Amino acid sequence: MQTIGVAIKPNDARARAVAGELIAWLHGKNCTVLHDTFVSDVGDATSLATMAERVDLMIVLGGDGTLLHVGRYFVGREIPILGINLGRLGFLTDTPVGSMFDVVARVLAGDFKSKCHFSLAVQTYRDERLIAEGIALNDVVMQRGMVPRMIAFEMYIREQFVFRLRADGLVLATPAGSTAYALSSGGPIVHPDMEAISVVPVCPHTLSNRPIVVPAADLIELRLTESDGNSLLHLDGQEHVDLVIGDRVMVQRGASISLVYLPERHYYEVLRTKLNWAGLVEHKNDRDHGA
Repeated sequence: MQTIGVAIKPNDARARAVAGELIAWLHGKNCTVLHDTFVSDVGDATSLATMAERVDLMIVLGGDGTLLHVGRYFVGREIPILGINLGRLGFLTDTPVGSMFDVVARVLAGDFKSKCHFSLAVQTYRDERLIAEGIALNDVVMQRGMVPRMIAFEMYIREQFVFRLRADGLVLATPAGSTAYALSSGGPIVHPDMEAISVVPVCPHTLSNRPIVVPAADLIELRLTESDGNSLLHLDGQEHVDLVIGDRVMVQRGASISLVYLPERHYYEVLRTKLNWAGLVEHKNDRDHGA
């Protein structure tokens, strides 16, 4: 890995300082470094689209939101992305900043594993006309607007009617996004090895409407049938589309991004640590002796 890209959380002084240290360290390793506009006023900045064509490794300094923004440019490419956590929980950017140099050194030496996370490709139609399209790595959310009243919508999977629902909204989440808004809305945690999409109602009017998990290969269609004022479609909480009654949203599996982790990373340990689950390992000898 010779050409390294560096992107940071916008307008974040700490991220900018850490990026400066990292770039100097990478130069000491004889690496070519490309950085985005938020890293430094010195030297030429490089767009994320250009980095996606030129770098061997992409390093993102920030939280999961920063990685989701950067990752959108790398969908469908095999370029590994390493997230350094400067945010809060950091399910995707789970490398602590204190371990940054050690982890990057190991990655540069090839001591890492890659994990592909698929995206959701989204198209929105109005009167049979495509009005918007985009990509989500975590989730697609149909939601009421500023008016505090429920919306109504229908969902179809493989062109088969599934349900008609009145609720505050609906979350469609990838396994990577199952620990984000979908989890807060009562959805399941889905292991990233699963090829599945979580369907999670947000405050449904009918309590019998529960989250379900469907195959990632299925085509999902949402039809907005009732709304007081504008409703909204959110892609990873970063791209937004205004919806009106009659709009149709088509969601299906898209291409993937490749995130890198150290070989010893354990998914269940990440969950246990990030979500504050109880427990140290209870060894068999301890159980045998009643400890």
